[in-house]
Amino acid sequence: MYFCIGMADYVVTIGIPVYQVERYIRRTLESALAQLYPSIEFLVVDDGCTDGTMRVVHELKATHERGSHIRIVTHPGNLGVSEARNRIIAEARGRYLYFMDSDDVIRADTISLLMGEMERFGADVVFGSYEKMMTDGRRQVYQYPNQTFEGEHEFAIYAYRKFAGIQASACNYLVRLSIVRDSGLRFFKSDFWEDTVFTLELVTHVRRVVLLSDITYTYMVRENSLSNSQDARQIAKSDIAKYFEAIETLKATGPVERAKPYFANRCYIALTADFFIICNVLKKRHYMQDAFTAAELMGYLHHPATLAEICSFRSFRLHNLAFYIIGHLPPRLGVCVIRQIARIKGFI
Repeated sequence: MYFCIGMADYVVTIGIPVYQVERYIRRTLESALAQLYPSIEFLVVDDGCTDGTMRVVHELKATHERGSHIRIVTHPGNLGVSEARNRIIAEARGRYLYFMDSDDVIRADTISLLMGEMERFGADVVFGSYEKMMTDGRRQVYQYPNQTFEGEHEFAIYAYRKFAGIQASACNYLVRLSIVRDSGLRFFKSDFWEDTVFTLELVTHVRRVVLLSDITYTYMVRENSLSNSQDARQIAKSDIAKYFEAIETLKATGPVERAKPYFANRCYIALTADFFIICNVLKKRHYMQDAFTAAELMGYLHHPATLAEICSFRSFRLHNLAFYIIGHLPPRLGVCVIRQIARIKGFI
């Protein structure tokens, strides 16, 4: 267990978990150090690097004009990105927390822009828009509307309104650190969709939220990165199972969550995610190293709500009812129904 050290020394902590990113860390860390906002701690977690990654970090710490504000904590070995981010939550000395991945970059005014909105609105979290830079040079932009939320559960309902309503990553939003710590939010131990689950849990703990249309973050898509692993020619069953397991954590809701007005929306996006994973398994079955049985696939499509609860939903009632019915079909028939729907929709 890790414990927070001392009082807040900075306004913002930029937390960067690093592991075997010698080729990318200089560009990433220099973009963080170039921030116009003055009061920033740059917290780097060495998650068991054995290449030259930390040599670059130590060089910047020794030579950069803001190098004294780089703080390094070291794991005894590779514990995984979830443990590295949890270490950042525990160790951060800033009042606000901003995660970066170790191969991405941010604009020089990113923190200034997000902090400006944080202070102006008294927000709990501020989301920036982002872009993806593909390996072939293509650029994909994901842009939010300029929007604010302040009613109870208002943002959770918005975030759960449809699949991928907000960004899945834990990066590119500035959050009040006390909310994360006081709510006990932590990343579950996985390298697959752990940030999606964290963010979708976070939205239930915040009230005053700002969405910005400004592009503040650039995801550099790498062919061998975890987030791009779904395009691999050979797909391990165990990897796909980890995606399903991530969704299971969203379904594991207690009585308190089930009474919330966003519960129907949450069920819908969780089951939609399961549906798309199953479609992907069916589409790429020839690349699977080990096959899923029909019973295994349909087992993941179980609905977290009862039929009575679904009938009382005020939103997504028919969508949830459809998932409930498909999930209760005999496994082979259920898979056939999903395959047919996927073909009609063009997913397969």
